[in-house]
Amino acid sequence: MSGITDFDALRRAMAENAEQPEGPARNARAEELLTAAEKLDVPLAVIEALGHQLKVYNYSSEKGKMFVPFARLLRMWDERPEDFDAYETHSLHWVFKWVSSGMLDQPHIPLASIEKWLGEMEHRYRLAGHSERAVRSAEHSVAAHVGDVARAERAYAAWLAADRDAMADCHACELHGQGWWQAELGRDAEALELWRPVLDGEYTCAHEPHTALASSLVPLLRLGRADEARANHLRGFRLVRAMESMRGAYAEHVEFCALTGNEARGLELLAERPAYFTDDGHPQSRLEFMSVAALLMDRLTALGLGDRQVPGPAGREWTARELAAHARAQALELAARFDERNGTMYVTERARARMARKPLEERLPLGVRSVRPVPPPAPPVLAAPAAGRPDLPALLAEARRLSDTLRPGAVEAWAAVAAAAEGVELNPRDRAEMADHEAMALGPEGVALFERAAGLYAEAGDPGEALAARARGAYVRALAGDVAEAVAAVAVPYEEVLALYAAGGTGLRQTASVLMGRARTLMRRAHEEPGTDAGRAAAEAAVREVLALVDGRTGEDVRLAARAAEARAMLGELAGLAGDVRSAAELFARGAAEFVAAGLPWFAVEYEARLASLAHHLGDMAEAERALRAALEHGGAQLEAPGRAQLHLQLAELVGGRGDAVEAAGHALEAAHWADEAGESATLGAWARQQLGGFLLRQGRWAEAAEVLESALPDLTAETHGDGAVVQTQWWLGDCLSELGEHRAAAERRLQAAEIARHWPEQHDHATLAHLAGESLGEAGLAAEADRAYARAGALWRELGNVPGLVRSLRARAWLALDGRDGPEDARGLMTEAVRACEAALDTTADEESRQQLVAELGHTHRQFGDVLVRSVAEDAEDASVRAVFEEALAQVLLSAGVFASLGAGALHSRTGSELAAGRLEADLGRTADAAARARAVLAVYEGYEGYDDEETGDSEGALARRAEAEQLLRLLTGS
Repeated sequence: MSGITDFDALRRAMAENAEQPEGPARNARAEELLTAAEKLDVPLAVIEALGHQLKVYNYSSEKGKMFVPFARLLRMWDERPEDFDAYETHSLHWVFKWVSSGMLDQPHIPLASIEKWLGEMEHRYRLAGHSERAVRSAEHSVAAHVGDVARAERAYAAWLAADRDAMADCHACELHGQGWWQAELGRDAEALELWRPVLDGEYTCAHEPHTALASSLVPLLRLGRADEARANHLRGFRLVRAMESMRGAYAEHVEFCALTGNEARGLELLAERPAYFTDDGHPQSRLEFMSVAALLMDRLTALGLGDRQVPGPAGREWTARELAAHARAQALELAARFDERNGTMYVTERARARMARKPLEERLPLGVRSVRPVPPPAPPVLAAPAAGRPDLPALLAEARRLSDTLRPGAVEAWAAVAAAAEGVELNPRDRAEMADHEAMALGPEGVALFERAAGLYAEAGDPGEALAARARGAYVRALAGDVAEAVAAVAVPYEEVLALYAAGGTGLRQTASVLMGRARTLMRRAHEEPGTDAGRAAAEAAVREVLALVDGRTGEDVRLAARAAEARAMLGELAGLAGDVRSAAELFARGAAEFVAAGLPWFAVEYEARLASLAHHLGDMAEAERALRAALEHGGAQLEAPGRAQLHLQLAELVGGRGDAVEAAGHALEAAHWADEAGESATLGAWARQQLGGFLLRQGRWAEAAEVLESALPDLTAETHGDGAVVQTQWWLGDCLSELGEHRAAAERRLQAAEIARHWPEQHDHATLAHLAGESLGEAGLAAEADRAYARAGALWRELGNVPGLVRSLRARAWLALDGRDGPEDARGLMTEAVRACEAALDTTADEESRQQLVAELGHTHRQFGDVLVRSVAEDAEDASVRAVFEEALAQVLLSAGVFASLGAGALHSRTGSELAAGRLEADLGRTADAAARARAVLAVYEGYEGYDDEETGDSEGALARRAEAEQLLRLLTGS
């Protein structure tokens, strides 16, 4: 094989292959490398290549291939153990565990062979002097798999009792396995307690916390800890998404979606991994995946979406109903193969139970974009007597009760009456109310129906209600834009109802309805002509006329109370149009309170939302927050999805503004959910997700924030949301990815944001993003690209007159330059430029705070200059040249100490850090006495020091750290 000519080249190639993504390509490369190893005629080369092959097979969907290389390795060990070095000896015994668990997952391997292998493992471990811990763990896996609970419990106890040694699984894997067993036995709380150190990141490995996060989802849901389950799903799925070998954990995330009303996200997950439907290298995880695919498809079918097209095995199109049947059949066939091997029905019983699980949450918002599939509309449920026909009198009575008391659902109730009355002769009054409410449902398109209702009311002997219907018709004309026509149309019923009421020909309710219709119509004109005082005056007069009619009489009728409350709020609107914001807020508050007092809180929502906006404008954030909370409370189930999303989003911004990122994230999550429900994912939903990501970031929940921000980005556009929102989202996402160690991706996000910001008039953000991109590129090992980013940032900092930013960019470039062709000289030049920039700025800066910052930067630059010089020394340099560079480095570090000393107590730890660095250089130069004196001087500085409480703050530059450094240096110098 080209490129593999010796053992070192082989080892480099295997190391490179180990870094590649899991999958068939990496496995194929491992097979090629084994062939190359066999040509080297070096036994250890073959051993290492077989071990590499074993590892890549184990971490892929082709786990079944690892038995052949392991058998060969074992035979080589038995024939010539001296060919194995210490590491490969350890590895051979280590992978016994992989092979035993791998056999268990392959139904074609007889159970007797697995038991025999378990005995072989125990024997070889005993010969090698290893503890029984790993053996008992493997025995527990066998017993748990076949459903032998008694044996599994005995093995579990023996597993925990045995000593941990070099063959024991890592802490993270052991805790996952122990927690899994507790969850299997229904002990969810105990399982989660065992998993806690893994979930918290105390113990990690290549597959943890990935699997623990996935395994925790259903137990958390069963315990009612949905918020934690949501967080673990977002964190965990991010970890397993790219790992081909983690089909079982992936399946648990699909299952979570099926059990929490997130069916659409479950479909997205299935679509991401089509090969999981057919990869047969690991039957156990395929059984798990097909089981949850069936569960998800059954859920969709139950929602009335059985005919929806869904992702499935390649080669054909699938509906949810078809995939449910296919996945169930595949899962049960696989389970039957395991049970046939095991001699039990345990695997089939578990698979059936999993496929039959019921949702644990009706709808758990996740924050990422995923709109719930909409089932076909159900036909209206009609009240029916025993005979099976709709009970029309009961429907009429209920509809009339709802409309008379202004209850929610009145319009729908009258629609049910209309459906039940098909072909039935009704009296004019009933038909009038039906037409009236149908017109209300139609809005601006209901003008003709209002006229029809007016005629029917008149026919029924209610002229006042006829006039009220005509007034309603005039108002919807105004809503449609025919304001002048609407004003003319409402004038006639207005005049007639006043005369009729004066003559006792109609009641207060009907009269108030006409007056309110006229007031609403005139309000529309006032809104369309905001600069016309006459229009506002006419509207105000009409509103006050309503108040004059009903004030003091609202206790007689809930409708009259509603008229008074609405009129009060309308006066608030007029005050706002006139620019009297404070009066508008007071009137909105009073109107909302009157609606609540009348038992009609859902009508208060609109005015509480407006009040919140006005209070925000007035700077009264507490009142704005109170009003928003009241609006959400009073809206209740009647609050429609768009309004609910808006209110939660406003609350998120207010609460986040006062520093409560946790509650703010909760409101942003709700806003995103309701925006999706309203079909506004790309607009309001994107805003909400952007805010949610920011609030999660503020809590240090990097993985969750990254998932949410990545979900928001495709919908955020400069045209709709502004390029500032796009830049901020990319910026936040870059910060998250940096914290997660995804430095190349972080650099991409930061560079994308910088490219947008470069066109802004103010260039500070552009400079900052370019600098951050340099950091990420450097961390990703892309030195040339990092240098270009830092150079771009430095040029911008220079243009902005930001010397600290310029100096930091120069220092960063100096460190990068060390690995270049002319590294030492380039690095020296950049550090020299940084020192000069600081000194020049200090000569011209008068502001004391700015001077203090520049002095600190100068101190750090001298210190890093010294460090760079030390690092620049080549390994093969002559002693004299090394000594010269160390002397120069010492001079820079001493300059640093002097600069920090000028800053006083605020830079104490920086000064002593430089003093100790100088001491170490003096020691390297053979000046032991000087170095020891310096270390003792630092210890004396901290004698009785009462500054930072280092143990609580974790301040790495604090007193405890400095004392420890000084003591260590003294021990090295004195040998005690």
